[in-house]
Amino acid sequence: MPTTPYIHFQGQCAAALAYYAEVFHGTNLQTMRYRDGPDAPADWHASELVMHGQVTIFCDTLMASDFPPGVQGGAQSGFSVMQTAPDITEARRVFDALANGGEIIQPFGPTFFTTGFGMVQDRFGTHWIISVQPEQMPTAQP
Repeated sequence: MPTTPYIHFQGQCAAALAYYAEVFHGTNLQTMRYRDGPDAPADWHASELVMHGQVTIFCDTLMASDFPPGVQGGAQSGFSVMQTAPDITEARRVFDALANGGEIIQPFGPTFFTTGFGMVQDRFGTHWIISVQPEQMPTAQP
């Protein structure tokens, strides 16, 4: 069973997921508002906040929501979403798109383990680690 990142936003979930669908050429973008939840409390009926959302990027599903109406919640911190791209061109394109309006934490470039790797915090406060799928490392000879 996979571990799936689930990001909480402070009112920007719909915009963030739409942006991630655009950046990653994502598919299957879905959102459900708190107001549309079964047995939604009366004070949620006018809420535009997202109760649950998701988008498929590459082969994975990224899930997210806003904190419930009336709950401030904390800003994102202490985690990053790791996303591996199929090649360096795609990894670089995604990294640059996420950096637009965000903050580069570690510039994108080659490392000892892959041809492309970088860390960025996007305009919505989500920390990303973008990497190229590492090539098969040669086995050590005795």
